[in-house]
Amino acid sequence: MIYVRNTTRKHALPLRRIERAARALLAATGRRQASLSLTFVGDAAMRRLNREHRGYDRTTDVLSFPLYEPFSVPTKARARTPEVLLGDIIISLDVAARQARAYDATLEAEITRLLVHGVAHLLGHDHEQPRERVRMLQQEKQLAAAVGLVWPYT
Repeated sequence: MIYVRNTTRKHALPLRRIERAARALLAATGRRQASLSLTFVGDAAMRRLNREHRGYDRTTDVLSFPLYEPFSVPTKARARTPEVLLGDIIISLDVAARQARAYDATLEAEITRLLVHGVAHLLGHDHEQPRERVRMLQQEKQLAAAVGLVWPYT
């Protein structure tokens, strides 16, 4: 299940296609039955979240809040557990729109790229250290390919 919430009114979003992409990403990770929460916010809300959770008083493009320890996400729900909720992904539509223009991409493609990045974080990947960055990039490229997105970074 993909739980989607758009708290902005600035941008029309193809929510069904975004949900399909999210489901395809989960399937590509071997977690077809898993769930995630996807929320779209504006710059002010993202700045507040970034400040509260990461200590950076500025907006950012995407934040991920995994519910599992890195690399310990189950592939199936346990008995008496209705679902495996991987966590929350928050995307700033304001930043996504600016980045899409800068990359000469559509807003939908940029949202998909940020969703790929967020899912990689939910699975335990990080990019703080060079080795981690390499592993995360590999995962992102695999996920992007699963949804037909050319990964723009090396």
